[in-house]
Amino acid sequence: MNMHPEIDRDQMTPQQAIEILQQGNERFVKYGKHQYDMLAVRDELKDKQHPFASILSCSDSRTAVELIFDQNLGDIFSVRLAGNVASTLAIGSLEFSSQYLGSKLVVVMGHSNCGAVKAACDHFKGGNIGEIIQMIDPAVSQEKSEEDNRTSSNPTFVEKVCWQNVNQQIENIKNQSEIISEMIEKKEIGLIGAVYDLATGHVQFDL
Repeated sequence: MNMHPEIDRDQMTPQQAIEILQQGNERFVKYGKHQYDMLAVRDELKDKQHPFASILSCSDSRTAVELIFDQNLGDIFSVRLAGNVASTLAIGSLEFSSQYLGSKLVVVMGHSNCGAVKAACDHFKGGNIGEIIQMIDPAVSQEKSEEDNRTSSNPTFVEKVCWQNVNQQIENIKNQSEIISEMIEKKEIGLIGAVYDLATGHVQFDL
């Protein structure tokens, strides 16, 4: 682990991985990102990688997880798709990082003001984007508390659908990945949801 050389990644627990991410996010919120000797790290990583966490997040240009959690090259296995949707290929990538790279934690992270979530709230159709929206549609239907103005113009509705979508994608991972489900049952890895606030830089975990 390049940000945490004093920690034995192989002996790390999922809870310790969460705490490292929380501490890194606190640094990001307060100070921004630390500077690293990227050339030295790049050379160290040329033959191997040992990420301690895997994060399925949105492709939004404002949500680079290494920055948000103040981690170094090689610390996070990042899978990014619009709307942080758990497609078959995304799940396969998370299986690879968990089973073969030894990642101790899978995080599904949405973010505030997500364009893909907004598009789903407005029932957007068309092109390949529509395929992504279809994976978010269940979250829109499952959010029942907002009865009026169930569109992207209602920020409260969008926020609730965002969280619902995170939970839905977690369920998709559990239902479609025997590998990850078995590793969770054996307590070899953890699986948790989170949402990043674009305005504050803070990540709220669903603890």
